[in-house]
Amino acid sequence: MSDTQTLIENRPPSVATLFLERVAATPDAEAYRYPVPPASGEGPDDWKSLSWAEAADRVYAIAAGLIELGVQPEERVALSSATRVEWILADLGILCAGAATTTVYPQTNAEESAFILSDSDSRVLIAEDAAQLAKAREKRTELPDLAHVVVIDPKGVEPSDDDPEGWVLTLAELEVRGAAYLEKNPDLIKKKVSAITADQLATLIYTSGTTGRPKGVRLPQDNWSYMAKAIAATGLVTADDVQYLWLPLAHVFGKVLTSGQIEVGHVTAVDGRVDKIIENLPVVQPTYMAAVPRIFEKVYNGVAAKARAGGPAKYKIFQWAAEVAREYAKVTQDNFRRTGSTSAPFGLAAKHKIADALVYAKLREAFGGRLRACVSGSAALAPDIGYFFSGAGVHILEGYGLTESSAASFVNPGEAYRTGTVGKPLPGCEVRIADDGEILLRGPGIMEGYHGLPEKTAEVLEPDGWFHTGDIGELSADGYLRITDRKKDLIKTSGGKYIAPAEVEGQFKAVCPYVSNILVHGADRNFCTALIALDEPAILGWAKENGLGGKSYAEVVAAPETVELIDGYVKRLNEGLQRWQTIKKFRLLPRDLDVEHGELTPSLKLKRPVVEREYKGLIDEMYAGTREG
Repeated sequence: MSDTQTLIENRPPSVATLFLERVAATPDAEAYRYPVPPASGEGPDDWKSLSWAEAADRVYAIAAGLIELGVQPEERVALSSATRVEWILADLGILCAGAATTTVYPQTNAEESAFILSDSDSRVLIAEDAAQLAKAREKRTELPDLAHVVVIDPKGVEPSDDDPEGWVLTLAELEVRGAAYLEKNPDLIKKKVSAITADQLATLIYTSGTTGRPKGVRLPQDNWSYMAKAIAATGLVTADDVQYLWLPLAHVFGKVLTSGQIEVGHVTAVDGRVDKIIENLPVVQPTYMAAVPRIFEKVYNGVAAKARAGGPAKYKIFQWAAEVAREYAKVTQDNFRRTGSTSAPFGLAAKHKIADALVYAKLREAFGGRLRACVSGSAALAPDIGYFFSGAGVHILEGYGLTESSAASFVNPGEAYRTGTVGKPLPGCEVRIADDGEILLRGPGIMEGYHGLPEKTAEVLEPDGWFHTGDIGELSADGYLRITDRKKDLIKTSGGKYIAPAEVEGQFKAVCPYVSNILVHGADRNFCTALIALDEPAILGWAKENGLGGKSYAEVVAAPETVELIDGYVKRLNEGLQRWQTIKKFRLLPRDLDVEHGELTPSLKLKRPVVEREYKGLIDEMYAGTREG
């Protein structure tokens, strides 16, 4: 048996066990960094640290506090908060109490939050602030089993006569109560953790359904313990790494990163404020970070816009450098695949060196200057954008997984990464491609099932453990997986041709530096159309230079000059497509798509049915007067 197999097969039953082992092994090492905004509200944040021992004191106090409140093993404690260090401490506290975490996105409205709390039978809610508490108060009569709400940040929380006595308490109060309880029961945490079994429920994550109610995915303790060991076994992260963690921890992609960190023992800087990413990167100077494609697209668009604002000469240099980066990435990745060397021909290497000095070095500095690799997941990254970053020395390792597979099933293997693929399976994960092209997975990361929905579980999980992902893909001879589309998203035109919209959308994002979101439509139609939302800062920057300065986003988007600009990019896209894939008509949306309007999931994936329903009028307009069939 290989060392990797031994590591994975001899895993402990829970991440709580791994946490206790980590604290014992490196108590004084730095575990977490987190920002503290200045009291005045002006100026940069002050970053503080917690060692593993300091984190453990808080985690054990939270665990003991929950036990003192009456929380039993496997009972659910809901966590509704943005990504912050307290989210991780609370989650570990829940796990060390033997209970299970129900994750709730802070953007979730009161009605859906109440559904999740009720469906999961959550006994306690840990709420970030007054806004999250207000949702629970609004629906309290519908939640008779919700015994307590614990508020992380009590600023602005007012007492209410309608609250039952003791219903609301702060996280600080919970920790004080827990610490006092631990003094009387010093072995409490050790006993609770040693009683946890591998099949005990650890996490309930509700998938943001594009239609109907979300489903609770049951992930037992063993899923996270396996993930922690499998991530360590890839060798992609080491104890010397500094991770920058901003992803939503209510999402499985963010959550799995916390398990890997506990096993490896590196530092994690935690701050979920997306608008602070650009400011934080040079301060944190991470060696690795995970992100969704939208972030890389935004950076790419931002760099292109900055170059354009510098005048025609600067923009020409950027365009030249971007092409050199793509060519360099393709050549070096191909050479590595064939020879194990990332060499490039002399002429290309010389051009690359000049482009590096002019463009790429500044880009790497913007990421903090120490970035070894980024992991991209949750949706497909346009290959042209992947190749650009690769050639510029920002290595994006695409990965793949689902909530139902505890997030990480595939990842690109370090230096041997291949842009456009999601890499190879993690140790212990099996894969096969069904006759219709669907990707099937089996292994210790697969969910137990959907909470309270045995029929839905049976639809996707076979008795022998194979899970139907709903994604279509291809495996290379040497085991690299390429995702081509969601099975249910494949478009069949009225002419009988199949089109993968995500592929066309990804190509457009690489061609057009102004796009934010695009939806390609064409199911049962005789040609394809597109709804396009533009990136506000990029298009307003262009507008300023083209006689449309001072106009609002909606006015700029409606202007004939803007339509003409985007039409040029659509034509360029169409040149590289098969005839039946080409976009014959498009409409620019009056605003960008967002999470608040329910058009994107919290991990920024497009909810196609929602967008198509909302903009049905624009879609119908594009097909008006044409003969369908």
